[in-house]
Amino acid sequence: MKYIILIVIRIYWKIIPPSNRRKCIFKKSCSNHVFEITQKEGFIMGLKAFQFRYKNCRANFSIFQNPIDNKIQMILPSQLIIDKDEIAERLIK
Repeated sequence: MKYIILIVIRIYWKIIPPSNRRKCIFKKSCSNHVFEITQKEGFIMGLKAFQFRYKNCRANFSIFQNPIDNKIQMILPSQLIIDKDEIAERLIK
């Protein structure tokens, strides 16, 4: 089953040029992330990675500087906080 996800992502990469793809808020694009997770951990984990990214790679995120340690962080719609190294560079500048 995991090969279905991998094939669908590869088809997406071939059919949709990078300029027409939705810009991801994460440093590693959603398709690359799901592809890697599926390849390493299997079908179920790939679906969970897709579900997480689908729910969180949208509007309603907020980038802020943590007042405790002055780190740049992002709070996702699921209320999870991620660090600067996971945030797309275009959003930090």
